[in-house]
Amino acid sequence: MNKVTSLTVLALCLAVCSCGGKTPTNTVNTSTSGNWEVLMTGATGESSLLNFVTTFSVTNSGPLDFTAFSFFNDSACFANGTNGSTETGTASLTTSSTGAVTGTMSMSVTSVTPAGNVLTLNGNLTGTSNGTTSTTGTLSNGVVVGTWTLTGGAGDPSCIGSGDFLMCQGNDTCTAP
Repeated sequence: MNKVTSLTVLALCLAVCSCGGKTPTNTVNTSTSGNWEVLMTGATGESSLLNFVTTFSVTNSGPLDFTAFSFFNDSACFANGTNGSTETGTASLTTSSTGAVTGTMSMSVTSVTPAGNVLTLNGNLTGTSNGTTSTTGTLSNGVVVGTWTLTGGAGDPSCIGSGDFLMCQGNDTCTAP
């Protein structure tokens, strides 16, 4: 009887202990799309002309899917237009159960004409989401604050610089959090 009781207690303990190890995940998903405007500061010369507007989408984390990009001004660093640059980027969005969104975003804009200039932006993102654990929310009031660098200097030595940037989702003005 002792062996049967011991085996029963051991089996019951294993069953109970293994059930307690799994915590259900309550992830809130958030996506973003639409226009984002970028104001860069700290630049001189041609690199001071690189404020831009872009359109991309991403859900939670991963590469940014760019559908539009345009500098506000012409500069010697980048030709404006559809073949003036290539854009890549990634974002990582985390949404709390109260709808607060935090994360990181990085972008790289590489000039096609003149070849060799690279504008890199890295920043921290904040915003709000209307998502729940069963629906994907939409990011609103998105703001990214960070630093930028321009390397290459192709065609013009003033196409090198660095500074800070403020990126606003769908707004022509916003403030840093």
